Amino acid sequence: MPYSGPPLPPVLVPAPIRALAGDRPLLPVWQNELGGLAFRIGDADGNGNSALFAKWAPAGTGLDLVAEAERMRWAGRFTVVPRVRECGDGAEGSWLVTHGLPGESAVSPRWLADPAGAVRALGAGLRALHEQLPVADCPFSWSVEHRLERARQAGIEVPAELAEQQPPIDRLVVCHGDPCAPNTLLHEDGSWAGHVDLGALGVADRWADLAVAARNTGMNYGRGWEDTLVEAYGIAPDPYRSEFYWRLWNAT
Repeated sequence: MPYSGPPLPPVLVPAPIRALAGDRPLLPVWQNELGGLAFRIGDADGNGNSALFAKWAPAGTGLDLVAEAERMRWAGRFTVVPRVRECGDGAEGSWLVTHGLPGESAVSPRWLADPAGAVRALGAGLRALHEQLPVADCPFSWSVEHRLERARQAGIEVPAELAEQQPPIDRLVVCHGDPCAPNTLLHEDGSWAGHVDLGALGVADRWADLAVAARNTGMNYGRGWEDTLVEAYGIAPDPYRSEFYWRLWNAT
């Protein structure tokens, strides 16, 4: 079964990542279902220099780190996301290096022990992201049509009736695209600190994010937190839109 979470040993460090690290400490921090890896390089030194984070996508996975860098550079003009240092690619894969942000993951031990605080911060942080990113200026799409077409091009069989069941747009926003709890950073006081992993960022109905963020709470904090996240976002639950966009997420 595909695995996403802290890397399982042994972790083989790709040569480009090892070269980027040089003599600085290198720590694997995450792996995704497609074999992509994330590493922390060095530490914040107290002189205004942050740790670096490097993402690695093996060749053939379909992960486009250059496209993610473009989205991060655009979003960084309006909201809190990591600043891109460099990206590149080679025969074995591609990499993206960013500067670290203050705060810690919403699935760190501190926040797993306080699910109520974490879930409220996730909802408020998602609302902040949607409010700060300007739809009219966004050159990227995450619409239903875009996602279904991309799935077809990738050879993914999508239920034919899914496009016909699309609900009317509630509100167009610039969606994160993968608003799961591990992609949100929180300050110690429980306020939202920023978002990471923006490879799918684009314009869509806000429920494309809300449905996934709410359902994902059960995977990280246990059952019963979905409505809390939506209410912290500032709107009422919408079971029909939630179910449709969750099905779309699983299908594509």
